[in-house]
This record gives sequence, structure tokens and C-alpha cells, in this order.
Amino acid sequence: MSTVEFERWQAYYELEPFGAWREDWRAALIASTMFNMWRGKNTAAAKIGDFMPKFTHEQQDVNQQLQIVEMLNAAFGGKDERVPK
Repeated sequence: MSTVEFERWQAYYELEPFGAWREDWRAALIASTMFNMWRGKNTAAAKIGDFMPKFTHEQQDVNQQLQIVEMLNAAFGGKDERVPK
């Protein structure tokens, strides 16, 4: 890709954003619209941001990871085959 073509793609993106974030935004727009159409009279209106995925990158220690594995194992009917200490 030439520099000129790259610059044109950048300019196009400024006018018409594309990519995963934009797709998430469109899905959140639809979800918030549907929610607001069907919400009850005493329910607050939803915003698009209420339906946007939130990705966090929290560090987990070994014990937290093990706890998640144990919960998933139990949820899927697995058997703990570890040898007791």
C-alpha cells in the first residue's frame, strides 16, 4: 500500500468510521432502542453506552484463576480429579 493510498484510507475513516468499535456501537444503538421501546413506564431510559461492551484487563493471581476454573468445572458438571494434599 502506498503512502497516498494509506492517507486516503485515513481520510475515508474520518468520514465513515469502520471496524470493531463501530460495529459494537451500532449493536448498542439497536439494543438501547429496543430496550427503550419496550421499557416500563417507571423504568429509566437506556443510553447507548449502557449496551457497549466494557473490556477490562485486570491482573489475576494464580488463586483467582484457579477459582474461576473450579467454578467453570462445577458449572459444566466436571469432576475434580486433583489428588488431595
